[in-house]
Amino acid sequence: MTSTPQHGSRLPVAYLTPGSSSFTDFLAAQAPDLLPSRRTTGSAPVTDLAPHGTTIVAATFGGGVVMAGDRRATMGNVIAQRDIEKVFPSDEFSCVGIAGIAGLAVEMVRLFQTELEHYEKIEGSPLSMDGKANRLATLIRSNLAMAMQGLAVVPLFAGYDLDAEHGRIFSYDATGGRYEETSFHSVGSGSLFARGALKKLYRDDLDEEGCVTALVQALYDAADDDSATGGPDVTRRIFPVVGVITSNGYRRLGDEEVGGIADRVIAARMSRPDGPAASLM
Repeated sequence: MTSTPQHGSRLPVAYLTPGSSSFTDFLAAQAPDLLPSRRTTGSAPVTDLAPHGTTIVAATFGGGVVMAGDRRATMGNVIAQRDIEKVFPSDEFSCVGIAGIAGLAVEMVRLFQTELEHYEKIEGSPLSMDGKANRLATLIRSNLAMAMQGLAVVPLFAGYDLDAEHGRIFSYDATGGRYEETSFHSVGSGSLFARGALKKLYRDDLDEEGCVTALVQALYDAADDDSATGGPDVTRRIFPVVGVITSNGYRRLGDEEVGGIADRVIAARMSRPDGPAASLM
């Protein structure tokens, strides 16, 4: 049974008067086949046929939080793309970094962006930081059937909490479990090496530039040990995507600014291939 369109409108009444501030719930009721979680792959293994996003890192500093992602996507042992985007603003004060099956991850991010925008339009105010983190957890949980077939999406979420007035970072598992991280975190195939680098480089008194530099160093270390993570490509001038979120909102650093930091990191590695030494005290 279909709803009767309102006078002068081609859309059904249900489309014009949604009963929930959740866009995902509305979509599930009206067009469930459009949800990523409703799709199946059959019995054939497809994990090596779909591009994978790899390493994402994030760290907080005094004025907010920074997230960075390398630019490589792999498909089995092949480099599928050298300049993929893996860090996206989810709204004015938060962002998502994707790891896992790239196509599903980008689709999930777009749905999450629409979800947050829809909520703000319906409720007249943005969702809280914890509310955003919980909504993303729900979207990840809805992809569990795909994850069980090897098509997992495990993003990293970060943002500036306007109420607490500081940056926050959230990680997830494939079942939608949500975990708040302290100071820094990383996800993806190179996350072990990136997190090890951040353990020695991160300090609580880092400013924005110092935080960005530490993340670029961490991605360099991840690329040094993980073949699926792409390091700075000085020949093609392809550098990590870096997003900074403060009380003024989200902004993506320009390629020239990130390239300048990457050039300094690479130059220093010519004399110290393993990177800067951390202070013991």
